[in-house]
This record gives sequence, structure tokens and C-alpha cells, in this order.
Amino acid sequence: MRSVSSESSSANESRAGSWIGRKLRGISFEFWMFLPAVIVLLAITVYPTLYMLLMSTIEYSTLPQIPSKFVGLNNWLAMFVDSAVWKSWVTTVIYYVAALSLQLFLGTTIALLIERTPVLQDFLATALLSPMFLAPVLVGLLWRFLLHDSYGLYSYLLRELGLLGKTSLFGDVRTALPTVILMDTWEWTPLVMIVILSGLRSLPTDILEAAQVDGATYFQQLRFITLPLLKPILIVALLIRSMDLLRFIDHLMVTTAGGPADATKILAIRIYENAFRFYKLGYASVLAITLLIVIIILGRMFINVLGIEKEQVQYE
Repeated sequence: MRSVSSESSSANESRAGSWIGRKLRGISFEFWMFLPAVIVLLAITVYPTLYMLLMSTIEYSTLPQIPSKFVGLNNWLAMFVDSAVWKSWVTTVIYYVAALSLQLFLGTTIALLIERTPVLQDFLATALLSPMFLAPVLVGLLWRFLLHDSYGLYSYLLRELGLLGKTSLFGDVRTALPTVILMDTWEWTPLVMIVILSGLRSLPTDILEAAQVDGATYFQQLRFITLPLLKPILIVALLIRSMDLLRFIDHLMVTTAGGPADATKILAIRIYENAFRFYKLGYASVLAITLLIVIIILGRMFINVLGIEKEQVQYE
């Protein structure tokens, strides 16, 4: 009886092994080549996200003498009643809307002007891309040097024109936020410009030529043909810059670090301060998760609009 049962179990194991072998052999070679990258991607995205969710329920202690303790939803409740966080959200919205609007308008305008330029189009586009190749930290140092209240070149010129008093643009509550918005616009408008310029060069020329034959002016072509066809490209540019505006704080930390009087303290800076200055890692995790949710919602909105625009273009 024992020999019969052992033979049946070995037969079952062999059948199971052969079934698994057939399944594995049925998987394509491309899947095995792609699998390591997927594992690495999951390791650097899913695990930190889950760990951050765990930390949001903990009052984390960096001292070995004081153990960390579970606080449940206390960190989340504290966020909703924290007036400083709501102030940072207001600053973030102003910074986000103003910078995104300026970059989209200026990038589109410059791309249209370059496309209308009869000569040196590639040279102009390459030259205007130069600010984008600088590291954000270097951009912050450059602007801090140029706008220094003692020896800054731009500060000197503005004072000579009577547009600036003795205070620094970065040191005044009224001018700090507009200044950092202009700084970010100076660096990243070229990115929007090159995206729009590539879209302009991919537009079908037969439609524009037909409009010219029908007597349409340049502004009529721009309003009724060029801009509607560029909507998917504009949404892609908005999506790219939306992600970066809410996350990157390098140039802000170099210039104002959120000051003066929290005038430029967007939510990402407050997350940094809570995590690495005050060591409130649990509370910082809550703020980071909230910001992540907002970024995902914005990205999903832009992607949905992009899908609708593509369907309309294909239908037309």
C-alpha cells in the first residue's frame, strides 16, 4: 500500500511539474527580459509608498532611547486642523497656477515666433534651451547672486530705474513669491517651447495651405486651426510641468527656503522641514501622501482630457 501511494504521489508531482514547465515555456522571451526591470520598479515605488503609509500612523522617533509609537489617525487629524499647512496649500496653488500659466503662454508664444522666423530656427531654439540644461540648484544660486541687495546686477539696474528700493526681491514678503515664479518660468519655459515647437512642425501642412488659399489670415489660422490641433501637445506640456512644479524645491531652498515669513513655503518645502528639520517623519508622511494624491488626480485629469482630444481628432 505504501509503494502504491508513493508511486501515485510521485506521479502527481511529475504531472504538476510538467504543467508548470509547459506554462513557463509558454511565456515569451520578452517577458523574462522585462521582468527584472519590473521588479526593480516595484522595489523603488511600491515598497516606499507602503512604508510611507505605515509611517503616517506612527509617531516616529529617531532617538534609540525613545521608542516609536502607534498613533493611528492622529497625524491625519492634525493635518486638517493645522493652519500652517492650509497656508502652504494656498501658496502652492498660487505658485502652481501662476508659473504654469506663464510657462504655457510664453512657451507657446516663443514657439510660434520661432516657427515664423525665416532663418536660424534651429539655432534660436537651441540657444533658448540653455536655461533648462542648468541644474535647479545652479539656477537658484545664479538668481540669488544677480538679485543680491548689495552687489546683484539686476538689483542695481532695477534701483537705477526706480523700480526697487533698498530691500531685496527675495527678502520682501510682497515680491518673494513673484520672483521665484519668474525664476522657475525662466528655467522651464524652454521645455514647454520645445514641446510646442515639435508639435507645430508635425501639423499637417495641407490644412494650413487650404486655409491660406481660402484667404484666412494668420491669426484666423492660429485660432481655428493651429491651436485646436495643438491641444493634445499643450496637454502633454501641462502634464509634464504640473508634476515638476509640485515636487521640485531645489531652487526655492537655495534662494528663500520658504521665507520670508513663509511667503514662498509651498507644501513640498513644509514636507522637507517636517521630515528633516523637525524629524516629524510620521506627520511629513501624511503631507507627502496628500501631495501624492493631488499629483495623481491632476495627472489623471490631464490624461483623460488628452484621451478625449485624441478621440475627437480621430473622429474628425
